[in-house]
Amino acid sequence: MDWNQSYRAFVLAVAQSPRFQALLRTRGRRLVRRFVAGDTLEEALRAVDALEQGGVHAILDLLGEMVTSEEQARKFQEELIGLVRALGGRAYPRYVSLKLSQLGLDISEDLAADLLEEVLAEAQQVDCFVRIDMEDSPRIDRVLKVYRQLREAGYTRLGVVLQSYLKRSERDLESLIPLGTPVRIVKGAYREPPEVAFQDKRLVDAQFLWLCKKSLENGLHTAIATHDPVLIEEMKRWVAERGVGRECFEFQMLYGVRPGEQRRLAQEGYTVRAYVPYGTDWYPYLSRRIAERPENLWFVARSLLQG
Repeated sequence: MDWNQSYRAFVLAVAQSPRFQALLRTRGRRLVRRFVAGDTLEEALRAVDALEQGGVHAILDLLGEMVTSEEQARKFQEELIGLVRALGGRAYPRYVSLKLSQLGLDISEDLAADLLEEVLAEAQQVDCFVRIDMEDSPRIDRVLKVYRQLREAGYTRLGVVLQSYLKRSERDLESLIPLGTPVRIVKGAYREPPEVAFQDKRLVDAQFLWLCKKSLENGLHTAIATHDPVLIEEMKRWVAERGVGRECFEFQMLYGVRPGEQRRLAQEGYTVRAYVPYGTDWYPYLSRRIAERPENLWFVARSLLQG
């Protein structure tokens, strides 16, 4: 396991501590506001408006995952439909991400599929793209099964995510190519064992580039989701060399991470989207963000000291 993977495993383990969670919830408000647009949809829409002024589009994400009751799942569905309807009144591109465990995947695949289909029906009315976020490895087969079911039902403005640290992702991409699936390629943020995920950053990065290039070579619209300047520059070089049109791909980054780079890429004429999370269920998301980069841990320390 290389240093980056060791760091991430350590932080994710610490994040499971109730004491650390309580400390972050009581003293980490400044940190939360760096990565999370707000508690409410209204706050998130204000963040989107600000991004649009800088030429950066948004992906809105209502935080929440791994619900344990149908009542919770239906509550999230209601809020997601409200989000889609609110976006319908905006002039800018409409784009939503969600997790199937938020819609009851852990209770029933059928429940998650039924609730998502109702969200997709609303999204069709306002030309809103919906991305199913990928979750940890035990849920991947079920996520892809629900995706294929809804794709076959005619919902084409629907995409999925592949994680380059997972050894299975090459195989998953090959299976999605015949469907013409829009894919987002990310490195991956969950704690996964060595038999499932690459533990060497060099292998994760190499598969990231392979997945992006293979996806584009096969005509899939590809979201290149990384903050790594080396990977960004390599993909810019490769698409220019191959004559890949800029309408075939976009760069995606997280809200609060490298905002200057987001605006710079947009000014260069690339489509750029920032992943804008909001809601009160922010702790699992934030713990994964802290684990991604050592710089984020120092920001945590400063935030807790300042209160």
